[in-house]
Amino acid sequence: MTTEIDDLFAAALEVQAKAHAPYSNFRVGAAVRTASGRIFAGCNVENAAYPQGSCAEAGAISAMVAAGENQIVAVLTVCDGEAIGTCCGGCRQRLREFAAGNTPIYAAGPDGVGAMFTLDELLPHSFGP
Repeated sequence: MTTEIDDLFAAALEVQAKAHAPYSNFRVGAAVRTASGRIFAGCNVENAAYPQGSCAEAGAISAMVAAGENQIVAVLTVCDGEAIGTCCGGCRQRLREFAAGNTPIYAAGPDGVGAMFTLDELLPHSFGP
C-alpha cells in the first residue's frame, strides 16, 4: 500500500472499532480523502428502528461537508470477514454527489486492501450533480 492508502486505511480501521452495530455485529469504517488532502472518517451506526441507522460512508461524508469540504478524491471502506465488502448502493450514490466517476474506491478487510474499483465500476451510468 502507498502512504496515501495507508492513511485512509488507518483512519477507517480506527473508526470501525467505534461502530455501533449491536444488531448485525458487522462493523464498518470508511474514510474519504478530499481534494485538499484532508481525511474524514465515519462508522456505521445501527438503530433498533431498522432502517433508521446510518452507513459508515454517510458518516464520513457528513463530517466532510460539516468541515466545509465538497470534493472526494479517494475512498476506503473496511469491513470484517473474508469477503470483500463494498459500499452499498445508496452510499455509492452519496459518494457520486461529491466524487467523479474515476475516483478510486478501496475495499479493505482487517489485514488491508483487498480490491480497488472506480466509482464508475461500482455505479455505472450514474447521474451526478
